[in-house]
Amino acid sequence: MARASTLGAADARSARLGRALALGLLHGPAELLPVSSSGHVELVPWLLGWEGVSDDPEVRKAFAVALHAGTAAALLVMLRGEVARSVRELTPASASVVLLSLLPPVAAGLTLERPVERHLGRPATISLGLIVGGLALAWADRGAQERGFAEATPRDGLWLGMAQACALFPGISRNGATLTAARLRGFRREDAEQLSRHVALPVIAGATALKCLRLWQRGLPPGSVPVFALGSGASFASTLAAAPLIGLVESDRPLTPFAVYRVALGALALRRCWRTRRPGRIARR
Repeated sequence: MARASTLGAADARSARLGRALALGLLHGPAELLPVSSSGHVELVPWLLGWEGVSDDPEVRKAFAVALHAGTAAALLVMLRGEVARSVRELTPASASVVLLSLLPPVAAGLTLERPVERHLGRPATISLGLIVGGLALAWADRGAQERGFAEATPRDGLWLGMAQACALFPGISRNGATLTAARLRGFRREDAEQLSRHVALPVIAGATALKCLRLWQRGLPPGSVPVFALGSGASFASTLAAAPLIGLVESDRPLTPFAVYRVALGALALRRCWRTRRPGRIARR
């Protein structure tokens, strides 16, 4: 009996590590494309009938922080040249764009994060976020392409900030929302992607650092270190490996394929919600 119990515990640990690895590998590429990494990490296991890395919602939320930490670290490595160049060439005008792009997501995160997690972290709401965000992206991408990255103004920064605040809602996608806002403001596709990265890095790094601090203050759950480390490491590695995907967005190609994919995935999840009529809650971040 004791041996069977030991084998069962070992199998459970192996399964948790396998799921952590798979979700980490999924998170990196999804973060680089306007498809919502958080939405994928939460919807894909639900659609496939997987169990989570833990039955404890707080552990699942902490695991999501570990995934974002891995991705954030990889982005800083990948974009270190761009970050250094932006710092060297910082002007009052460009600094105002970044500052105004920070204010709305910071305010939204401090006031709405917990209510959103409690009430909107369900498959149906995540699916709706994917669909709405995809349709908005396709609509915005039909607009004029006239402006370049260097033409960004403080008003553009505020628009991008409001877009990043909207990404707090499940399935919307930070990258997708900022691309939508930039295209609505008339930026060319490649410049819209550059602008999206430019304003996103401070938000991603700051939000990840804050959540890691909260996690450190609460303490890691017993036995979770290997799961968190593997998930974070896989997210870091998959983000670096998926770097060429940036070229799919930072080009003059239409963004419609991403929008179609988002709508299709959201519709598939909604169909399952309708069939089961019991859309169980998914822990978010």
